Amino acid sequence: MKVLLLGGGGREHALGWKLAASPRLTDLLSAPGNPGLAGLGAVYPGFAPTDVDAVVDLAIANEVDLAVIGPEAPLAAGVVDALTAAGIAAFGPTRAAARLESSKAYAKEVMVRAGVPTGASWTFRDLADAEAHLASLPPPYVVKADGLAAGKGVLVTDDLIAAQAWARVCIEGHFGEAGRTVVVEEHLAGREVSVFAICDGTRALALQPARDYKRLRDGDLGPNTGGMGAYSPPADLPGDLVDDTLETVVAPVLETLAADGIAYRGFLYVGLMLTDDGMKVLEFNSRMGDPETQVLMPRLDEDLLELLVAATEGRLPHRPLRWHDLAAVDVVLAADGYPEAPRSGDPIVGLDAAADLDDVVVFHAGTTRTVDGLVTSGGRVLNVVGTGADVPTARDAAYRGVGMIEFAGMQYRGDIAADAMIEGGTR
Repeated sequence: MKVLLLGGGGREHALGWKLAASPRLTDLLSAPGNPGLAGLGAVYPGFAPTDVDAVVDLAIANEVDLAVIGPEAPLAAGVVDALTAAGIAAFGPTRAAARLESSKAYAKEVMVRAGVPTGASWTFRDLADAEAHLASLPPPYVVKADGLAAGKGVLVTDDLIAAQAWARVCIEGHFGEAGRTVVVEEHLAGREVSVFAICDGTRALALQPARDYKRLRDGDLGPNTGGMGAYSPPADLPGDLVDDTLETVVAPVLETLAADGIAYRGFLYVGLMLTDDGMKVLEFNSRMGDPETQVLMPRLDEDLLELLVAATEGRLPHRPLRWHDLAAVDVVLAADGYPEAPRSGDPIVGLDAAADLDDVVVFHAGTTRTVDGLVTSGGRVLNVVGTGADVPTARDAAYRGVGMIEFAGMQYRGDIAADAMIEGGTR
């Protein structure tokens, strides 16, 4: 099969790496791809995955058998709808289904209708109303831009003035039209965990859970980021968490969408907070998480391409997924200035030595290959993933790989997977 993979980050490199292991794969095309994906097949640097017409043209020109969409923006733009209309199989939710991520207000509405446990929320388009409501709540305050904001549209703060200012930033259009609606949510405290499912419209198969670290610095300090690391499996979770999530969250949501005439086919991310009052859903994403994908793909003992084809055809197997008996830890190496103003163009050294380690895989996220070698070109630059028989062993491998890589201003957390849980949870 010839597969077109849309996206160019660490998540997409991990997906491409797993797809490349399938005996059914004949060609892997990545648009725009990255230097890591370039080692697996053709890449199209500079390609815009949100250009729906260009995506369809590229797929037709290359006689693609399956398109796999990695990031959220092309899904929200309707690329799956356009590919399907052109007769090309595509793994990912349609534009309507992807609203679970592209509109936080819509996601909350679906949760309520489906009976999914979640925190209270209030939606505003008028700034004065939002400010008044925030003033009526106790801290901490959770304020979110309704639409896609590249992971930067959420503020959690104890400062009322800062929360009201964030509502103003959103409503005044800092995140575009989709951000002019603001969602204020009840703050949930507890242990945060990510559960993912592969959905075929009516059924879902759960992936193993993973835990990520969103704050920039050790001890969950500093600004929120797209994710500074992850590990799987978390050791402190209820044994029935995955099955419970499928039964009480994923299945009711799929049924609710189906009743609306929407068949959800694709990855579904469920962000959970394990509170003193039980499991609560924080949010949905309509794609795999980044950096959680990077620790789940090495653990998955399945042909990923076979699974994605089955999901697009509505015939997922009636059995649980198989998993390797190992753990994985991902440490993200970020550029100087990330997340506010990441610097680009710094040479990267030592990557080959790290990648040569038997228990380390390095996934590219923000890199570019120049005539002089590999340089940084994004906020999150590399994912160094260690594997081992347990989390401590995998963690040692990951940091051994990290120690071999250098670039100017390199930032990373030293406490990824250091504890069995994240105290208090992170948002």
